Amino acid sequence: MSSAGLPPGSVPKLERPGPLRERVYEALLELITTRALGPGQHLVESELAGQLGVSRQPVREALQRLNTEGWVDLRPAQGAFVHEPTEEEADQLLSVRTLLETEAARLAAADSGRRGIEALEELCSQGERAVAADDVDLAVATNAAFHAKVMDLAGNVVLSELAGQVDRRVRWYYTPVARQRGTRSWIEHRELIAAIAAGDEQRATEIMRTHTEHTRETYHRRERG
Repeated sequence: MSSAGLPPGSVPKLERPGPLRERVYEALLELITTRALGPGQHLVESELAGQLGVSRQPVREALQRLNTEGWVDLRPAQGAFVHEPTEEEADQLLSVRTLLETEAARLAAADSGRRGIEALEELCSQGERAVAADDVDLAVATNAAFHAKVMDLAGNVVLSELAGQVDRRVRWYYTPVARQRGTRSWIEHRELIAAIAAGDEQRATEIMRTHTEHTRETYHRRERG
């Protein structure tokens, strides 16, 4: 397993204003979510502190919080390591995601105006451009934004809150298969937009269920690097 070292310049130093403890936590969580810090990677407090331009104390506090939330494993006499998810963990999370997002698609189809449809179409175009440019980071971010917009159009606050709780982990699992999903994912998004625009709740539900299941299946078939 490699240490926490990252390419020079890949981690911007944090601005001092604001709650430093929270900013360090968010910075480390984003690095883990995007897999700049990969599963199993050793997280060395001093190295991370130097890269973020902070003392070791907020880094230590952030690692403890990330450990509590299941993103980091603290091992006695060894230190901190990015959590390595099991296949079962991934399956459970992605299955819950399917339940949440199929309901969101149904609700979005039941009541979405033209402005919402246009927003989905623009995000889809952005995602297609990202895939064409082989920009995985942008494709992952745009995919997350697309699904968040569908959730927003659903208009159910409780559903949105539940989806928000799993959003980071969905991105974490989607990142290593984003290139494999590629164009197919955005074709499915286009099909979903058409169903929502037509107000076809059943069709939107079916498309979203198939779409999220494709991602879950692709994750389990992924190439492990």
